[in-house]
Amino acid sequence: MSKDKKKESNQKQELSEWQKRNQEYLKKKAEEEAALAAEKEKEKQARMEENSKMLEEAKKSSSESDEEASSTSEEPSEKAEKTQKDDPKVKEEKEKKKEKPEKPAKPKIAPVHIWRAVSILVPSVLVLLLSIYLLTPLSTIKHIEVKGNVQTQADDIKQVSGIQDSDYTLSLLLNKEKHAEQIKSNHWIESAKIDYKFPTNFTIEVKEFEIVGYYVTGEDHYPILSSGTIDSSPVNLLNLPETYLTVTFNDEQQVKELITGLSTISEDIKSQIQKIELAPSKATADLLKITMQDTDEILVPLSELSKKLPYYSKIKPQLSEPSFIDMEAGIYSTSLADKRLEEAEEKAKQEAKEAEKKKQEEKKAEEKKQE
Repeated sequence: MSKDKKKESNQKQELSEWQKRNQEYLKKKAEEEAALAAEKEKEKQARMEENSKMLEEAKKSSSESDEEASSTSEEPSEKAEKTQKDDPKVKEEKEKKKEKPEKPAKPKIAPVHIWRAVSILVPSVLVLLLSIYLLTPLSTIKHIEVKGNVQTQADDIKQVSGIQDSDYTLSLLLNKEKHAEQIKSNHWIESAKIDYKFPTNFTIEVKEFEIVGYYVTGEDHYPILSSGTIDSSPVNLLNLPETYLTVTFNDEQQVKELITGLSTISEDIKSQIQKIELAPSKATADLLKITMQDTDEILVPLSELSKKLPYYSKIKPQLSEPSFIDMEAGIYSTSLADKRLEEAEEKAKQEAKEAEKKKQEEKKAEEKKQE
């Protein structure tokens, strides 16, 4: 025995440090595994005890319900009823019966999922409703009213707008500006606007160009608009105003230049103009002859109309009789009677020259014949 102990002690002394640590680690690991196994065993026993308790409670509740059913069928005596009422166990059982079994709580839906569903469902429903609406006759119902028109007919404005009876109401609402721009293609219309009123009412408000004067040829009077355009339809003479400006030339460029020049002239001077006609001279091809309501006559170049004609308001107070104002080169005035006399003298001289020229031509013709 002493020899064996010596061998064991020698072996222990021969163990290295690493072997010792390894033995300690293995011991600790074995202890931990044993502790875990013990804990698992305890949990298993606890579960089994809970299950057994639940089974016992279920059996008790079933037996109690059977007893209550039998007690209700039989007629208990007054003493038994009193004892049951006084018994605390019975009270507890009744209270337990009254208490409803708790329903398991439903899992809550996260707000993120709700918003995702709403973001998909709402547009889908709207698209569906819109599709149904577009398939019904209600989608093309439109009530259109035209306001502000005097010289143009409402039907003509609707026609030029490009709006069709078959157009969707929604399409007209989205393209209001486009249709308003198309209305301006009518030469009478200066501006147009389309207003919408729920549910299907549309109002076309137009502003027409003003009539500045009339181009006169023979007995026909054609309106000249403030845009410089001459309307192609003559006006009924009965519809003419008491006083109006007449123009005797219809060159498109010259008429537009005339209207542009008159737009800068004061209303006081414009209201006095009766007639404007071309009276070109050797020096000025675009010379205008303007006849006023009081028979004054003005010569002024078309290209200088806005510059020179305003001086008439300063010259007029100095005139004591109907006068002729020449603004071709400078500005000077003379009485209309003197001007007529001067024109008559010039005309007579011109006629005398033409007569003398004719005589000389006849004389030469006779001399040729004699030869």
